[in-house]
Amino acid sequence: MPHDRARLTADLRRLGLEPGDIVMLHASVRRIGPMHGGPDEIHLAVMDAIDPGGTAMMVVGCPDGYDDVGRGILTPAQEAELLAHLPAFDPATARANRALGALAELFRSWPGTVCSHHAGVRMAARGARAHWLVADQPWDFAFGRGSPFDKLCSGGGKVLLLGSDHDEVTLMHYVEHVADFPGKRVVRYQVPMLVDGKRAWVPCLEYDSGAAGVHPNWPDRFFALIVDDFIARHAGTSLCTPGRIGDADSVLIDAAALVAHATPIMLRQAGCRT
Repeated sequence: MPHDRARLTADLRRLGLEPGDIVMLHASVRRIGPMHGGPDEIHLAVMDAIDPGGTAMMVVGCPDGYDDVGRGILTPAQEAELLAHLPAFDPATARANRALGALAELFRSWPGTVCSHHAGVRMAARGARAHWLVADQPWDFAFGRGSPFDKLCSGGGKVLLLGSDHDEVTLMHYVEHVADFPGKRVVRYQVPMLVDGKRAWVPCLEYDSGAAGVHPNWPDRFFALIVDDFIARHAGTSLCTPGRIGDADSVLIDAAALVAHATPIMLRQAGCRT
């Protein structure tokens, strides 16, 4: 039987979402299962659970190509094609990256959602503090200080994983950016943006958030290892509540606590003494 919005809202409240919460959402539509009214009912149920006064946020990124030039993942011919023909990136209208799942685009395109202006690390938010979350995101090292991830932690936010892959918890890229360890890979890429009304390729820097990883010592599925260790240590406390939402094994995590847990693990893995 399909699930309905009211039931999901009640389950999310039991999981620990409260009115006024700031929550970063990762969700697998397939694992949650069919919904009466379609998958939009999932993000609407999240908003119901945190209203009044709450704010939800998702990573939406950009379509393929917009943050690929210069990363070394394309052939010279592919890069030349993009440099010649790719339109300027419009943060207000560009679709979410398909690799982020169906819900990212559904959330981004819902009325009232606002987006940050960054291409590769574009965030979408809706609710009372949405504009604050996405405003003034740094262009270089956009996962780090001053980013929506930084504000999520400083604002007492939570991370909600609804059947999603724990290796894709984007908050771990924030830890990589702000934790002080040597050997980080820096990536330089270019994005087509409108500058003084004309398309221009704007350079951008980040600590590598791609498949290679930010550090050569990172093991396979490192983010999942960190998140799963946090859950094992804190499940059932105020910092971490597991439960079932729809058909999906889910968990609600305190964002700042997860960052505090991940930081010494990354430092040790990078060869630092902690």
